[in-house]
Amino acid sequence: MKTLAELNAIRDRARAQIGALRDSGENNTRLVVGMATCGIAAGARPVLATCLEEVQRRGLSERVTVTQTGCIGVCRLEPIVEVFVPGEEKVTYVNMTPEKVSQIVAEHIVNGRVKMEYTIGANQ
Repeated sequence: MKTLAELNAIRDRARAQIGALRDSGENNTRLVVGMATCGIAAGARPVLATCLEEVQRRGLSERVTVTQTGCIGVCRLEPIVEVFVPGEEKVTYVNMTPEKVSQIVAEHIVNGRVKMEYTIGANQ
């Protein structure tokens, strides 16, 4: 960091990420990442970071909320991301990686097609 403008840009990016994490509009699609110790140990932190980055990068912040929760209850399948689209049934994605998150945002959130191969039903 060399200038005040660079510091302001860092602050604005951090505020946007925090806003995406905390703002939970009722009509928004929600991405919920399990962040209990089991999830964190399995790699949930980079999964959450990628969710935030993908939503920001694709300009979806107005209609997609990224949030975190505690243990989802299926520790052996962590990291887990649940997707709540208003008016649709919840979809639970398991054994997530940052690469899979990028695919889910592109296919499920943007194009409305569930990535069945990553869902809990495909992994049971």
